[in-house]
Amino acid sequence: MAASLQDIQRRIASTSKTRQITSAMQMVSTAKLSQIQRHGGSYTVYSDALHDVVAHLATAHINNVKGTLLEQRRVTKVGFLVISSDRGLVGGYNSTLLKEVMAEITRRQLTTDQVVILAVGGNGADFFKKRGFDVAYEYRGVSDVPTFDEVREIVQMATTMYDNEVFDELNVAYQHYVSRISNEVHLEKMLPVSTDDLVESKDETKFTADYEMEPSAEQILSIVLPQYAESLVYGTILDAKTAEHAASANAMSSATDNAKEIIDSLGLKYNRARQSAITTEITEITGGMAALN
Repeated sequence: MAASLQDIQRRIASTSKTRQITSAMQMVSTAKLSQIQRHGGSYTVYSDALHDVVAHLATAHINNVKGTLLEQRRVTKVGFLVISSDRGLVGGYNSTLLKEVMAEITRRQLTTDQVVILAVGGNGADFFKKRGFDVAYEYRGVSDVPTFDEVREIVQMATTMYDNEVFDELNVAYQHYVSRISNEVHLEKMLPVSTDDLVESKDETKFTADYEMEPSAEQILSIVLPQYAESLVYGTILDAKTAEHAASANAMSSATDNAKEIIDSLGLKYNRARQSAITTEITEITGGMAALN
C-alpha cells in the first residue's frame, strides 16, 4: 500500500509540473496573439486601401494591361501554397487544414504529378513529402509576428514559378482566424489574379472622381498588381499565424484544465488509499491488543 501511495504522489507531482508548463505556454501564446492582432489591424488598413486602388484601376483599364499575373492559361499543373505551423501543440490546427487540402485535390481528381506544393511551415512540408507530392518550395521558421521582408521571398518564389510555368494556377490554403476559440480553413485562388473578383468586390460608392495619372493607368496597374499579390500572401500569413497562436492558447488551456482534473482525481484516489491504509493499521493494532487480552 505504501508503494501505491508513493506512486500516486509521484504522478501528482509530475502532472503538477506539466500543468505549470502548459499554463505558462498558454500565457505566452495569448501574449503573441495580442501582439499579432495589433500588428494585423494596422496592416488591414493598408491592404484595404491597396485593394481599392487596384479595383478602381481595374474597372476602367484592365483590358489594356498585359502581364503574366493576369494570364489565364490551360491548367495542367496546380500549385498549392499551404500555410501550416512549424511546431505542434496547436490542437487540430494542422490536421484540419491538411485534410481540407487533400479533399480539394481529391475533388479535382488531381494526381501527385499534377500538384506542386509550396509549403510555409514544417508540418505541411513533411506531410506532403511523406505522401509523394512535389514540394517545390518550403519555408520554415516563420516569425511569431511575420515581417513583410519574410513574405517577399515567398511571394517572389511563387510568382517566379508561375512565370516559369511550374504551375498554371496557385491556390493558397490557410487557417482563417475567426475568434479566440474558432478558426476556419480558407482555400482561395491567388494566381492568376482574378480581375472579376477585383471588380465585383469593389465598392462603387468609394470612387466617384476621375484621376490624372503619370505614367499611364495601365503602367501603374502593371506595377501595383505584383504589390497586390504580395499583400494577399502577407495578409494570409498574418491571418494564419493569428489563428495558430489562438489554437495554441486554446490547446494549452485545455491541457491545463485536463491536468487539473487528473490532479484532483489522483488526490481523491490518494486520500482514499491513505484512509484505507490507516483503517487497516488500526484494525491490525486492535486485533493485536485483543489477542494479548
